[in-house]
Amino acid sequence: MKRVSIDVGGTFTDCLVLDEQGRLREFKSPTTPADPVMGVLDSLGKAASAFSQPLNSFLEQVEILIHGTTLAINTLLTGRGAKTGMITTMNFRDVIEMRRGLRDQDVSMFDVFVPPYDPLVQRRWRIGVPERVRYNGEVIIPLDEKAVREAAEKLKAEGITSLAVCFLYSFVNTAHEKRAAEICSEVFGSDRVTTSHEILPVWREFERFSTTAVSAYVQPVVADYLGRLESRLKEERFGGSLLMMLANGLVQTVEQCRGRAVYLLGSGPAAAPSAALNLSAPIMGKDLISVDMGGTSFDICAIRRGEIPMTTESWVGNHRVAIKMVDVHSIGAGGGSIAWIDSLGLLRVGPQSAGADPGPACYGHGSTEPTVTDADLVLGYVPADYFLGGSIPLSDESARHAVDSVAKQLDMTTEEAGQAIFETVNAHMADLITEVCTRRGLDVRDFTMVVGGGAGPVHAAFLAEQLGIGTVFVPSVAALYSAFGMLSMDLGRDFARSHVSRVDRVDPELVATLYKEMEEQALSEFAPLGIGREQINFSRTAEMRYIGQFHEVEVPISGEDTTASTLQKAVETLHERHQDLYSFAMPWMPAQFLTFRLLATVARAPFELQRLESSGSEGDGSIKRTRRCLWKGRELETPIYDGDSIGAGAMITGPAIIEERTTTVVIPEGFTCLVDDFRNYVLRKAGTGQEGIAGSGNARSGISGEGELR
Repeated sequence: MKRVSIDVGGTFTDCLVLDEQGRLREFKSPTTPADPVMGVLDSLGKAASAFSQPLNSFLEQVEILIHGTTLAINTLLTGRGAKTGMITTMNFRDVIEMRRGLRDQDVSMFDVFVPPYDPLVQRRWRIGVPERVRYNGEVIIPLDEKAVREAAEKLKAEGITSLAVCFLYSFVNTAHEKRAAEICSEVFGSDRVTTSHEILPVWREFERFSTTAVSAYVQPVVADYLGRLESRLKEERFGGSLLMMLANGLVQTVEQCRGRAVYLLGSGPAAAPSAALNLSAPIMGKDLISVDMGGTSFDICAIRRGEIPMTTESWVGNHRVAIKMVDVHSIGAGGGSIAWIDSLGLLRVGPQSAGADPGPACYGHGSTEPTVTDADLVLGYVPADYFLGGSIPLSDESARHAVDSVAKQLDMTTEEAGQAIFETVNAHMADLITEVCTRRGLDVRDFTMVVGGGAGPVHAAFLAEQLGIGTVFVPSVAALYSAFGMLSMDLGRDFARSHVSRVDRVDPELVATLYKEMEEQALSEFAPLGIGREQINFSRTAEMRYIGQFHEVEVPISGEDTTASTLQKAVETLHERHQDLYSFAMPWMPAQFLTFRLLATVARAPFELQRLESSGSEGDGSIKRTRRCLWKGRELETPIYDGDSIGAGAMITGPAIIEERTTTVVIPEGFTCLVDDFRNYVLRKAGTGQEGIAGSGNARSGISGEGELR
């Protein structure tokens, strides 16, 4: 049986097929913004054609289809979500608007012209009802069911289509929220009511209310998409398991995602760090910077010591999202990012994007605005006749005409303007990498850059040179980077229970009860999939802090039994973790527990990548032509290599370009490129003294000895 992963991006929909022999096949189709399901079926149709089968026969052979999508985050960022209402505890309807008094994260403290926060749920659509629960779960004021029904009917009459139910301390006692949800479901329907205890059952009402509001806002759009996707796949006789990629780096069934739409935010980019670790860590080490440059965005994640960073401190636009997410940082800098001149006459690139429709000017679909891809074409870095293996012919004339519109305003030639666009977007991306690493106290020069995305290998070496990074690793599946990461994801879910207590006063039996509740919930969710306790791996952690601190640190809880000894050991781990993260610890300070977490996972089936045959140390036999390219203002006749014919061990010296079917690897002057046993490209700046490492043939991902799926 085959395994398929599909990543729907802003410009392209990527489809990666792992066949019965362990071979990977790559396919790309333009994303269809009006109906993303069509783009998914188009990419699957290309895969079916490559296997010489009709789509329905191909899908009958697919055991697992893992799907990541940007639909949820795009819905939130573009403001195209549902008209959302909220029912909350009386006198607390302004929690999501006061936001702890925080300013927008990306605004200077000196900017006095910042508009006030515009909440997803307008004040007139937030209604408080009588109910009150204490911090320990004791009911002070019973739920006024009549008031709940009246509020739901009033919101329904005002055109509200999605409803969030958020009560104080519902994470301790869920009874009021559950009953309110039952009443509201009679008015709105069960798939249009979102409760905070199901989305984020932890303390801090602002974070919980805001995250629930976000989930309710995107819920109808996501639910409609998932319903149509399931229906169309069923029509094509797909009988396997459809799994969704989540923001926390795990995958889950569609049924488990239906009422938790917020967990699909960042669904695609969350898989990229896992791809970086699985593809490059065996030979590149475990200090990696994962970068993914697609058509719309540029995503990065700094991985230290092989640990993918997670965060509960995310903001999407101006909205607080406190679920646990892979710590990926994004900016609008992709191949489709548009170059423009600001009011000061300065060149800017992005965040606006040409997207999939109409796409860059060189696509010939009517756009006249210059994009990064147009600049790449003007510089000679991407081929006009072999873009996506020739499936999308590019117009050099249209690209030059678009770039020339900027050149005239800057009093430059077309080539100079193309170079300026190229260097501007590179500087923008390098700034983000520097910012992310500096905030964590990391020296970017200590890391290997692992590059993904269709546009990533074009820009990667230039980024590395600018940042002082000595090694760039371009995987063989770079263009379908996130899609590969999805294949290596574990099926699972994380759970949380808040219990604020000083360490010296915590009740071990109560903590053990919390973990038992979470384990039982995990078992109940895995049971319909035929997965028993013996197949599930449980990992326990706790969020802790020194008393008086605002932020917390997540530390592991060792052992299966929760005792006073294991909880005390967590304090020692807190000191070590705090020292590692912030370069100091305060062992003399008392500590407290805030939230206990459980991660329940089922390991993925192992697989092995296909090896290349050795071709010796030279790649000259793979040169298929030359092309005039611009290298830092100098036009040079540049050798163009055929990626399909390069063998393992080939060494290529820049300037040179390798043309793959789904991407282009640009090797600047002063760089060498070594091809390893799995057609991964290792670029190094000359003189680093690290040549030859990439040919060791150890790049594997969850490998079984026979290279078969299990």
